[in-house]
Amino acid sequence: MKNFLQHHVSFDSLATLFSQAPVALAMLMGENQVVEIANQHILDLWGKSDSIIGKPLLEALPEIKDQEFSKLLREVYRSGKPYNGNNVLAKIEKNGVLSDCYFDFIYSPILKDQEITGVSVVATEVTDKVLSEKKLWESELRFKELVETADYSTAIYKGEDLIIEFANDQMIKTWGKDKSVIGTKLEDAIPELQNQPFIEVLKNVFKTGIPYITQEDKVDLVVGGVLQTFYYNFSYKPLRDSKGEIYAIMNVALNVTELVNARKKAETNEYDYRNLSNAMPQMVWSAGLTGILDYGNSNLLNLLNLTIDEIDQFDFTKIIHPDDLPNVQKVWEEAAKNPQQFEVEYRMFDRKKNEYIWYLTTGTPFFKDGEFYKWIGTNTDINEFKNLVKQKDTFLGIASHELKTPLTSLKLYAQVLEKMLRKSGDEKSAEFAKKMDLQVVKLTSLIGDLLDVTKINSGKIHLNQSCFDFAKLVLETAEEMQMSTSHKIEIYAKNGGMVFADKERIGQVMINLISNAIKYSPDADRIIIETEQKDNNIIYTVKDFGIGMPEDKKHLAFEQYYRVSGDEQSTFPGLGLGLYIAAQIVERSGGKIWVHSILGKGSTFSFSLPLSDC
Repeated sequence: MKNFLQHHVSFDSLATLFSQAPVALAMLMGENQVVEIANQHILDLWGKSDSIIGKPLLEALPEIKDQEFSKLLREVYRSGKPYNGNNVLAKIEKNGVLSDCYFDFIYSPILKDQEITGVSVVATEVTDKVLSEKKLWESELRFKELVETADYSTAIYKGEDLIIEFANDQMIKTWGKDKSVIGTKLEDAIPELQNQPFIEVLKNVFKTGIPYITQEDKVDLVVGGVLQTFYYNFSYKPLRDSKGEIYAIMNVALNVTELVNARKKAETNEYDYRNLSNAMPQMVWSAGLTGILDYGNSNLLNLLNLTIDEIDQFDFTKIIHPDDLPNVQKVWEEAAKNPQQFEVEYRMFDRKKNEYIWYLTTGTPFFKDGEFYKWIGTNTDINEFKNLVKQKDTFLGIASHELKTPLTSLKLYAQVLEKMLRKSGDEKSAEFAKKMDLQVVKLTSLIGDLLDVTKINSGKIHLNQSCFDFAKLVLETAEEMQMSTSHKIEIYAKNGGMVFADKERIGQVMINLISNAIKYSPDADRIIIETEQKDNNIIYTVKDFGIGMPEDKKHLAFEQYYRVSGDEQSTFPGLGLGLYIAAQIVERSGGKIWVHSILGKGSTFSFSLPLSDC
């Protein structure tokens, strides 16, 4: 506003301009910050009428006397330096009630004949946005509390020294220690691990970024002052920071000592094994290579309303949720071809509760004389955990949706303000408004991605499928993207074809791949798009000449929240959701997506869709 207010504009014209502006504006003149001009928007934000015009600010808004705003205004008036505030809390009296409001604002000096005569105020209320962010934070806090009270032992080890940053009560109990171990090195907190492989395995996960998952691993721990042997199913998974660098490892473990000991004993005494399995809270079963059960403990038999002699005749496809059945069958088929430990989540119908319940099934193959003998496994009820995760996803979806409305208004205000400032010749302030508009666009895009992910995770993403000309869509998206980039987009289309899919969503995939190619090749001046037919599929490829990806990171490209690092210090902006969303859209459309990349040379992203005779 600085240059804008230096122009020789009449006071009446300026007052008219302020009153018609679509954003909240005010002029506070002199050391006493007299409200010279205040348009209706800012009066509404303050909860005041135009009767305050002509009064000092503290007389007009006495409730801000002990807040920071008057001090900030005096500093701008004294120094001549503008001040920007973001998400600032203000206690404003509206309709006789003191309310907490949050504002983004700019205080700028008003100059006349090179002397400061007052301060201009441009403000936007962001209370809804801030409160939504607080609700999201509270949801994350509740999720953390869930982890802290979960039956699964959970811990986080930070840095190469494996400092225990977090351990829930179940993990503390597992170690046989107390909370004093938090903040210490894992090897110091649990010295008996030093002669076991776990410390080296953790360091290797930290170094390579490759998760470590194992079943029924033996660990010796001092619990109750006695060195004891336990067995755990556990995982070590790397956690990455905003730069994509590994900063910690999450350890989730499930004590299966009773199951392992029961199984070992069962190898010599089947009777004892069955008694022990019936005493376990999980459903315990055994089966042959084809998956037909030959044993189930009392918990499983009660669920199925069967006797032990009837279990080999039971058809599980009747009680598995239809949406989960294909994946369960696929897991069993792969297990039959190559017997190895597996786990799968799915829903089974509980006739007593008259609803589908989520279970986690784990299976372990056993061999005799090198030949497969049988499967032994468990079913664990995870319905409560699934419902809590679903509630979190639902909240994220609602929060994302609710944030869109204030962002749309904020974008409009920023664009109008930029045009006003440019028209008045205040290019510097106009650039600030333009940057604000760009940030709103970025935030809107990120919120859109987050909303898509919650729809995908909840299975509610809808595909409006129809027949369309694939080659025509390729040209349309390329032309659209060419208008917003200096990179030359080269198209080499060998042939096209008709496909049956959601045209808008497939266009979204194309735009995402093109955007990524441009973003990750800042020093190149072109990208290449190719299409071809192969094996009754149409293949779409985007090739860039950018930073590329290392071989050991390519498998992470389509995971949630993964982002490629440009160098050791920086990561390209974004939530890391675009490629995940693209992969889900392609796969749900019956296609496949993949990547070839060479570090420092560039990447080639491709996806295929089946051709249609429609």
